[in-house]
Amino acid sequence: MSAFAARFGNLRWLWVSLLVIALDQLTKIIASNMLQMHQSIAVFPLFNFTLAHNTGAAFSFLSDAGGWQRWFFTLIAITVSAVIALWLKRLRGEQPWLSIALTLILGGAIGNVWDRMTLGYVIDFLDFYYGEWHWPAFNVADSAITVGAVMLAIDAVFLEKARARAENQS
Repeated sequence: MSAFAARFGNLRWLWVSLLVIALDQLTKIIASNMLQMHQSIAVFPLFNFTLAHNTGAAFSFLSDAGGWQRWFFTLIAITVSAVIALWLKRLRGEQPWLSIALTLILGGAIGNVWDRMTLGYVIDFLDFYYGEWHWPAFNVADSAITVGAVMLAIDAVFLEKARARAENQS
């Protein structure tokens, strides 16, 4: 194990979070500069770029709650981010799958909390639809959180059991 890996452990995967934050913020800047509010640009069948500002949480949950939700969701994101960073630091051994899952969630949370703190809303622009039905618009940060959560579930259901079996055989 290298000295860097020994000292920082799974925190060395934080570059994934930084990449997510950078891509998220860059794409939000591009979307904000290229689109008018609620303007849809067809990219291909079933997918548009559509600029939206979300003052709530996922699926615009509590978006019309009067403003308190901005700080509530910010507090939740900061708390979750701290827990994830601590979890990463305390992970035993090489667990790249779990580390990447956690850093995807962390990067997505920070990307959205940055918007919420600086703008008062989260910029969304990815719009998938079928016929007249539209999935709520989302962004790169939301995508990273979703992929990270799926990876976390896979880790919990399949990989943790495999690690436990391997430890018991040792």
